[in-house]
Amino acid sequence: MPRLLRIGFVCGLLALGYVCGRVDALLTSPLTAQEQPALPSEETSKKILTANDALRGAMDALKNESRYVPATKSMNVFGIMVGGVNAVDDLESGGGVDPETFAALYAGDATDEIAQHLSKDEDGRLTYKNRPIRIYPVSRLKKLYGQRLILSGEVQAPKSARP
Repeated sequence: MPRLLRIGFVCGLLALGYVCGRVDALLTSPLTAQEQPALPSEETSKKILTANDALRGAMDALKNESRYVPATKSMNVFGIMVGGVNAVDDLESGGGVDPETFAALYAGDATDEIAQHLSKDEDGRLTYKNRPIRIYPVSRLKKLYGQRLILSGEVQAPKSARP
Protein backbone atom coordinates (compact mmCIF):
# COMPACT_ATOMS: atom_id res chain seq x y z
CA MET A 1 0.00 0.00 0.00
CA PRO A 2 2.70 2.57 0.78
CA ARG A 3 4.20 2.04 -2.68
CA LEU A 4 0.84 2.65 -4.36
CA LEU A 5 0.39 5.77 -2.21
CA ARG A 6 3.82 7.13 -3.29
CA ILE A 7 3.05 6.55 -6.98
CA GLY A 8 -0.29 8.33 -6.58
CA PHE A 9 1.39 11.23 -4.77
CA VAL A 10 4.04 11.63 -7.52
CA CYS A 11 1.39 11.46 -10.25
CA GLY A 12 -0.66 14.04 -8.35
CA LEU A 13 2.32 16.40 -8.13
CA LEU A 14 3.01 16.01 -11.85
CA ALA A 15 -0.63 16.70 -12.65
CA LEU A 16 -0.66 19.75 -10.36
CA GLY A 17 2.50 21.08 -12.03
CA TYR A 18 1.01 20.57 -15.48
CA VAL A 19 -2.22 22.34 -14.52
CA CYS A 20 -0.35 25.24 -12.91
CA GLY A 21 1.79 25.62 -16.02
CA ARG A 22 -1.19 25.58 -18.36
CA VAL A 23 -3.14 28.24 -16.45
CA ASP A 24 -0.05 30.38 -15.76
CA ALA A 25 -0.71 30.15 -12.05
CA LEU A 26 2.51 31.85 -11.07
CA LEU A 27 1.77 34.88 -13.30
CA THR A 28 5.29 35.06 -14.66
CA SER A 29 6.25 37.67 -17.17
CA PRO A 30 8.63 37.04 -20.05
CA LEU A 31 12.20 38.21 -19.61
CA THR A 32 13.69 40.71 -22.03
CA ALA A 33 17.35 41.32 -22.70
CA GLN A 34 17.05 45.08 -22.27
CA GLU A 35 14.31 47.40 -21.25
CA GLN A 36 13.51 50.06 -23.83
CA PRO A 37 14.63 53.43 -22.51
CA ALA A 38 11.92 55.95 -21.84
CA LEU A 39 11.98 59.00 -24.07
CA PRO A 40 12.97 62.32 -22.51
CA SER A 41 10.27 64.75 -21.48
CA GLU A 42 8.84 67.17 -24.02
CA GLU A 43 10.80 70.05 -22.49
CA THR A 44 14.07 68.11 -22.73
CA SER A 45 13.26 67.07 -26.30
CA LYS A 46 12.83 70.74 -27.25
CA LYS A 47 16.23 71.56 -25.73
CA ILE A 48 17.81 68.72 -27.72
CA LEU A 49 16.29 70.10 -30.93
CA THR A 50 17.58 73.59 -30.10
CA ALA A 51 21.06 72.21 -29.43
CA ASN A 52 20.93 70.25 -32.70
CA ASP A 53 20.06 73.41 -34.63
CA ALA A 54 22.93 75.29 -32.99
CA LEU A 55 25.36 72.46 -33.73
CA ARG A 56 24.23 72.32 -37.36
CA GLY A 57 24.92 76.08 -37.66
CA ALA A 58 28.38 75.63 -36.14
CA MET A 59 29.03 72.69 -38.48
CA ASP A 60 28.15 74.79 -41.53
CA ALA A 61 30.45 77.58 -40.33
CA LEU A 62 33.32 75.13 -39.79
CA LYS A 63 32.75 73.65 -43.27
CA ASN A 64 32.93 77.17 -44.76
CA GLU A 65 36.29 77.61 -43.01
CA SER A 66 37.43 74.15 -44.27
CA ARG A 67 37.85 73.03 -40.67
CA TYR A 68 35.23 70.24 -40.78
CA VAL A 69 35.49 67.40 -43.29
CA PRO A 70 33.39 64.43 -42.14
CA ALA A 71 33.78 60.79 -43.16
CA THR A 72 30.26 59.96 -41.98
CA LYS A 73 26.76 60.93 -43.04
CA SER A 74 25.62 62.06 -39.60
CA MET A 75 26.76 65.15 -37.77
CA ASN A 76 29.96 64.66 -35.74
CA VAL A 77 29.26 66.50 -32.49
CA PHE A 78 32.74 65.79 -31.13
CA GLY A 79 34.34 67.22 -34.28
CA ILE A 80 32.20 70.34 -34.05
CA MET A 81 32.77 70.93 -30.34
CA VAL A 82 36.56 70.77 -30.68
CA GLY A 83 36.57 73.34 -33.48
CA GLY A 84 36.63 70.95 -36.43
CA VAL A 85 38.25 67.75 -37.61
CA ASN A 86 39.21 66.44 -41.02
CA ALA A 87 38.15 62.82 -40.67
CA VAL A 88 38.94 62.01 -44.31
CA ASP A 89 42.57 63.13 -43.92
CA ASP A 90 42.74 61.27 -40.62
CA LEU A 91 41.62 58.05 -42.35
CA GLU A 92 44.05 58.59 -45.24
CA SER A 93 46.98 59.13 -42.88
CA GLY A 94 46.17 56.05 -40.79
CA GLY A 95 47.00 57.92 -37.59
CA GLY A 96 43.56 57.50 -36.05
CA VAL A 97 40.18 59.20 -36.06
CA ASP A 98 38.11 60.95 -33.44
CA PRO A 99 35.93 58.73 -31.20
CA GLU A 100 32.64 59.73 -32.83
CA THR A 101 33.89 59.01 -36.35
CA PHE A 102 35.24 55.67 -35.12
CA ALA A 103 31.87 54.68 -33.64
CA ALA A 104 29.89 55.93 -36.64
CA LEU A 105 32.06 53.99 -39.08
CA TYR A 106 31.50 50.79 -37.10
CA ALA A 107 27.77 51.58 -37.04
CA GLY A 108 27.72 51.72 -40.86
CA ASP A 109 27.32 55.49 -41.20
CA ALA A 110 30.21 56.11 -43.62
CA THR A 111 29.76 58.41 -46.58
CA ASP A 112 29.61 56.64 -49.93
CA GLU A 113 33.14 57.80 -50.82
CA ILE A 114 34.56 56.31 -47.61
CA ALA A 115 32.35 53.19 -47.53
CA GLN A 116 33.81 51.88 -50.78
CA HIS A 117 37.22 51.57 -49.08
CA LEU A 118 36.00 49.96 -45.85
CA SER A 119 36.35 46.26 -45.07
CA LYS A 120 37.13 44.02 -42.10
CA ASP A 121 40.34 42.15 -41.39
CA GLU A 122 40.65 38.57 -40.14
CA ASP A 123 40.21 39.77 -36.54
CA GLY A 124 36.94 41.56 -37.37
CA ARG A 125 38.45 45.05 -37.12
CA LEU A 126 37.23 47.69 -39.52
CA THR A 127 39.85 48.75 -42.04
CA TYR A 128 40.19 51.65 -44.45
CA LYS A 129 42.22 50.78 -47.53
CA ASN A 130 43.37 47.62 -45.71
CA ARG A 131 44.72 49.53 -42.67
CA PRO A 132 42.96 49.11 -39.30
CA ILE A 133 41.00 52.16 -38.18
CA ARG A 134 42.11 53.37 -34.77
CA ILE A 135 41.09 56.13 -32.39
CA TYR A 136 43.40 59.13 -31.96
CA PRO A 137 46.34 58.68 -29.60
CA VAL A 138 45.65 59.70 -26.00
CA SER A 139 47.86 62.79 -26.33
CA ARG A 140 45.77 64.11 -29.22
CA LEU A 141 42.52 63.31 -27.42
CA LYS A 142 43.69 65.26 -24.37
CA LYS A 143 44.62 68.21 -26.57
CA LEU A 144 41.24 68.16 -28.31
CA TYR A 145 39.32 67.87 -25.03
CA GLY A 146 41.28 70.85 -23.71
CA GLN A 147 40.42 72.77 -26.87
CA ARG A 148 36.75 71.85 -26.43
CA LEU A 149 36.75 73.17 -22.86
CA ILE A 150 38.14 76.48 -24.10
CA LEU A 151 35.70 76.76 -27.03
CA SER A 152 32.72 75.93 -24.83
CA GLY A 153 33.75 78.56 -22.29
CA GLU A 154 34.20 76.04 -19.49
CA VAL A 155 37.80 77.17 -18.98
CA GLN A 156 39.71 80.24 -20.09
CA ALA A 157 42.40 79.98 -22.71
CA PRO A 158 45.93 80.52 -21.45
CA LYS A 159 47.22 84.02 -22.15
CA SER A 160 49.85 82.62 -24.54
CA ALA A 161 47.10 81.00 -26.66
CA ARG A 162 44.98 84.15 -27.02
CA PRO A 163 45.24 86.17 -30.25
